[in-house]
Amino acid sequence: MTANATANGAVSFWWADLGRPAPRPALPGPITADVCIVGAGFTGLWTAYYLKRAEPGLRVVVVESRFAGFGASGRNGGWLTNTVTGGVEQYVAAHGREGAGRQQQALTDTVAEVVEVARAEGIDADVRLGGELNVARTPAQLARLEAAVQAEQDWPGTDWELLDAAATSARVAVDGALGGMWQPHCARIHPAKLVRGLAETVERLGVPIYEDTHVEAIRPGVVETRRGRVLTPVVLRATEGFTARLPGERRTWLPMNSSLVVTEPLPAEAWAQIGWSGCEALGDLAHVYMYAQRTADGRIAFGGRGHPDRYGSRIDDDGATPVATVEALAGLLGDFFPAARDVPIAHAWSGVLAVPRDWAARVRFDPATGLGHAGGYVGTGVTATNLAGRSLADLVLERDTELTSLPWVEAPDAPTRRWEPEPLRWLGVSGIYAAYRAADHAEDRSGKASASWLARAADVVAGRH
Repeated sequence: MTANATANGAVSFWWADLGRPAPRPALPGPITADVCIVGAGFTGLWTAYYLKRAEPGLRVVVVESRFAGFGASGRNGGWLTNTVTGGVEQYVAAHGREGAGRQQQALTDTVAEVVEVARAEGIDADVRLGGELNVARTPAQLARLEAAVQAEQDWPGTDWELLDAAATSARVAVDGALGGMWQPHCARIHPAKLVRGLAETVERLGVPIYEDTHVEAIRPGVVETRRGRVLTPVVLRATEGFTARLPGERRTWLPMNSSLVVTEPLPAEAWAQIGWSGCEALGDLAHVYMYAQRTADGRIAFGGRGHPDRYGSRIDDDGATPVATVEALAGLLGDFFPAARDVPIAHAWSGVLAVPRDWAARVRFDPATGLGHAGGYVGTGVTATNLAGRSLADLVLERDTELTSLPWVEAPDAPTRRWEPEPLRWLGVSGIYAAYRAADHAEDRSGKASASWLARAADVVAGRH
């Protein structure tokens, strides 16, 4: 398989495939609104959607630095799945098993919510409900997989099934797969189609989206932009991986880099060997894990962590991906699917996702200041953004609902653990992923979990234990 991608960067393959939308107008100058949402990705757009559905007369505006769907919403791997960011167990101590279970069930229900809204609003996003399949290719991965299935089956709405090697291969013929775990609450999507359709839907509801409007500061009652002020009693921050660019937020969430490659369409004989007729979202149990999908036009989109952190929260806006990362992903794709080794890589791209210091997503709104935010999805945001949008809408509208009492909804005065200052953060994150890679390499070489202590140590340093 050649790693020389025909295109590299240009935001993402998804946008190249769909075609960049015509630019929307920038903020025309100072305005007033009832709610100003900063960021026109999934979180911001879903929040606007549910606010306007609930209160059509509410004056909601969205301001966006580049264009709607420019960030992670238009670059992700296209998994609409029910994963709880950071794991459901994190909520047990403070909220009990019942509360933690409600968080899991809410994410499971949200998969169906997104599918239904897309259908009702006429958004064609290549949705295919094929479930999620994670595979193990080493004995150490298989042990983790079996333990994961046992742990997940204790929670409502997960419905994980343990598969042996034959059952795994019958779904997707991953070379060397020893077993798998599958659950039905996941859909393959084309993320740019979903975010474009959602933006157009929000506009039809009367919400203006002001693009090319860079926000310089957020304060109670005002959003300062280079195009003018927005005076508003409610400001909702939905900036995810770009949060570090806002004043005072550099250490709030880590902008972690993730990269993808996509092949040219595979020939029929290759698909005959691979299978994948169910279009399951595909992952693995490596410490530095991969994620993939079979696209609607017969390609394989294949992603993973390249260089996870750039010093000083630097962000590569256009998605350009280092050649070494493209080669590594192309090589792993060929290892998974030998039948695809001769298929050229068509496009490579990268994007940033937001990682809180405790690796847990959250929703917060302070009615006293009118400031709120949601995010920190650590790569599991395609579904969680919808739940966050509905939760923020209920909080802003002062509705006491099941969503406003979910464990990830924080009290306005809850302390926020911040990332360490540079260079400690960059050294720490680089060391964490070096340890994960070393553990994976040792497991691949030995066939045993002989280096699992490396991964456990990395988990402790990362704050994921």
